[in-house]
Amino acid sequence: MEIVISIVAKIAEYTIAPIGQWLCYSFHYNSNTENLKNQEENFRDFKNRLQHSVEAAIRNGDEIEDDVNKWLTKADHIIELATTQLCEIEKEASTRNSNVACLNLKHRHQLSREAKKMVENISNHVENGNFDRVSYRPASEGMETRRNMDYIAMKSRMIAVKGIMEALGDANINMIGLWGMPGVGKTTLMREVARKVKEDKLFDEVALANVTQSPNLRRIQGEIADMLDLKLDVETIRGRAIRLRKRLTTNKKRIVVILDDIWEKLDLEAIGIDPCKGCKVVLVSRQHNLLSSEMGAQKDFGIEVLPEKEAWELFEKMAGDSIKDPNLRFIATEVAKECDGLPIALVTVSKALRNKSLYEWKDALQQL
Repeated sequence: MEIVISIVAKIAEYTIAPIGQWLCYSFHYNSNTENLKNQEENFRDFKNRLQHSVEAAIRNGDEIEDDVNKWLTKADHIIELATTQLCEIEKEASTRNSNVACLNLKHRHQLSREAKKMVENISNHVENGNFDRVSYRPASEGMETRRNMDYIAMKSRMIAVKGIMEALGDANINMIGLWGMPGVGKTTLMREVARKVKEDKLFDEVALANVTQSPNLRRIQGEIADMLDLKLDVETIRGRAIRLRKRLTTNKKRIVVILDDIWEKLDLEAIGIDPCKGCKVVLVSRQHNLLSSEMGAQKDFGIEVLPEKEAWELFEKMAGDSIKDPNLRFIATEVAKECDGLPIALVTVSKALRNKSLYEWKDALQQL
């Protein structure tokens, strides 16, 4: 008797249960297909909202997270499949309306089952689409500059770059100074240093702010924060300083902050910079005494005007082939001497006179 019961149970397992499931899909055909229509429409809206956030991030220059791009690609595939299924459902409804006797129960069962499965796929994908953020700002943004190799490769400048790099690598030095007269190329040199420390992976992040003759602490904080991808969503300078100091000192990244064009003693603590805790600071100014005495730079480097030989090499490269003309060359050398070795003057004047006539060169020399 037990054997018979066991056999009957097994038969029921393989026959009655599947039949019940088959009938369930057929009975719920209308609700399953209608649910798919609603879910597909809601899913399109959900995907479009995310797409709008992605497009806004791209306009702001951000990079899109990989998992967001993958989600959107899969979402497009799901929408395509759902659209195909809905077309089949509409086609089935049209056929049934035109010929009531033609009722394909097997086809309806299949459509109902696929609709329910697709609704589950959509629901699961929506759950995976609740991202905290869709994009990120590249850490190097704002520090990419074209290299002026004709200037940097000169011996007098390479010595300064090497010295600053060695000081940055010294664990006992937290604050470094760079000084020199206006137009001597301090900013150009520091941008090269910023590029090299990232290229050599001496530091993870570099932030540069321009102080100017009338320092605005809020603007300086903002420039540093922008390069560190930090949102200073507080109003007061003190509150912003606390937020900035935390970013500079409590993470595990190595950071160097470059403050350019300093005219007077600057309160680093008020900005949110503490050279003794974590980050290193490079101060750039026209005044040697300001950096070494008032600001307390542990090591400083001065750059002078270019030696005559280097000045002419820079001028010649910037002026181009036009000064190879013997009639022009003598005038060109005199013009270069009038620039007094200042890189900014050498570059500006030589480029302005490139391919100009002898008369224009003579006129420029007289004006200089």
